[in-house]
Amino acid sequence: MALPDSGISGEEVPFPEIIELNVGGQVYITRYSTLTSVPDSLLWEMFNRKSAKGLARDTKGRFFVDRDGFLFRYILDYMRDQQLVLPDHFPERGRLQREAEFFNLPELVKLLAPKISKQNSLGDEGCQSDPEDSSPGIDTARNLGSLGAAAAACASLVPGAMDGKRSGFITIGYRGSYTLGRDSHTDAKFRRVARIMVCGKTSLAKEVFGETLNESRDPDRPPERYTSRYYLKFTFLEQAFDKLADAGFHMVACNSTGTCAFAHEQTDDKIWTSYTEYVFYRE
Repeated sequence: MALPDSGISGEEVPFPEIIELNVGGQVYITRYSTLTSVPDSLLWEMFNRKSAKGLARDTKGRFFVDRDGFLFRYILDYMRDQQLVLPDHFPERGRLQREAEFFNLPELVKLLAPKISKQNSLGDEGCQSDPEDSSPGIDTARNLGSLGAAAAACASLVPGAMDGKRSGFITIGYRGSYTLGRDSHTDAKFRRVARIMVCGKTSLAKEVFGETLNESRDPDRPPERYTSRYYLKFTFLEQAFDKLADAGFHMVACNSTGTCAFAHEQTDDKIWTSYTEYVFYRE
């Protein structure tokens, strides 16, 4: 089978057209041409050689790279068409920039860097960057100054920022139980919710729920820390939904699990226990 031109003349390229990679325990299968699509990158140097000897392999013979296997999918996507496409609210931007630096992809590093203009204004991508994950180096002090300007610019761009409202997630969850009759599932009898739990940043939880938030299980939590030990003083889910909606949050996800705890010996009614979570986000 013919192989792509690698720049090595007079000899057959020692790599197959389809290559398997093990990156941090995650297996990727891609084309040789994809891995050598960016000249002078680390992957180009690895696979643009006369011999595969010296390259690390796992127990199944796949080429091994000791890096973040989850983030490598974005590295590989970029190498396919030299475009950066990330999910909404991507939280690992700083870490991905480090990976781009390791794989020697300077153009990708530029795309991931916060975009700061001379007027200290930021684009949307700059607001979504992750300053806590920035790589330390010689210019640490200068980078911190730039991040300060970036934070100020983000605050000016976000609607309601001057009102003290901040973006973030809040998760509310509850445990419940219900009984299913032997004849029909329509006989389900639901018990009252005993407690509504709150998980998220302390400052956001206090802003949304105020005096209805019970902090007794974690009374001294700093405002910028996260907690999963708060719960609400009321037990109506709709009331919690209304407070979140009034504060500008909208539901982005929910999930629920249920297990059969036991069956009544005489009636064959089954008692089920469940746990449900609702995830809310404010931009």
